[in-house]
Amino acid sequence: MLTAERHRLILELLAEKKIVKLQELVEATASSESTIRRDLNQLEKEKKLRRVHGGAAVLHQKREELSILEKSEKYIQEKRMIAQYAAGFVEAGDCIYLDAGTTTLELIPHLNAKDLVVVTNGITHLEALLEKNIPTYLLGGLIKKKTKALIGRGALHSLENYSFDKCFIGVNGIHLEYGYTTPDPEEAMVKSMAIKLSRQAYVLADHSKINESTFAKISDLPAATIITDELDEELLEQYEAKTEVKVVTK
Repeated sequence: MLTAERHRLILELLAEKKIVKLQELVEATASSESTIRRDLNQLEKEKKLRRVHGGAAVLHQKREELSILEKSEKYIQEKRMIAQYAAGFVEAGDCIYLDAGTTTLELIPHLNAKDLVVVTNGITHLEALLEKNIPTYLLGGLIKKKTKALIGRGALHSLENYSFDKCFIGVNGIHLEYGYTTPDPEEAMVKSMAIKLSRQAYVLADHSKINESTFAKISDLPAATIITDELDEELLEQYEAKTEVKVVTK
């Protein structure tokens, strides 16, 4: 099969299934794994797909954003596993920033270090933090309906009053070239400032966010440690050349 035919078939399968495993493409094109890997690399460079663990996925629109309810129904076990691992970096006496988001919400039940103080812009985090009896400061600002995050000038002014030992940030995309991204520029500014105000920053993201980029840049990859659940060895090497990566496995 000619290269152009393979590429056409790969893209047709992606359009139909949204995510396609490497082995499916090998069988559909009667090609070797190495050939399909080269094809996926080329198509990714042409911005026609994104590589994911064990295959490829369609690209999302840059400003597409799910609601917090929609997000909460996706990759639940992966988010819990990532969050539990991330909580292990919190030490007694830490002042931490906890970003709004479904993965960061899962971190709260595992915050067992003594004398913690939390600052957050996540409305949905409050009940869980209060149940844990953790002293909590809520940022001001505009409440974003879709993500229940506080954003805008008020949130940025509130953040300026703090500095953090650690921050835990949620993102919509992690990309070798474009760094950490999210669809909303105002939300991106809040995340970016929190990272700058922290001694150590952690980005919590399940594998669906890897090699994805959205509309608004938060920061470059070296600004934070990535905690995720899956990453191909080839991709892992590329990301580790830019920043520290923690891959959590079952």
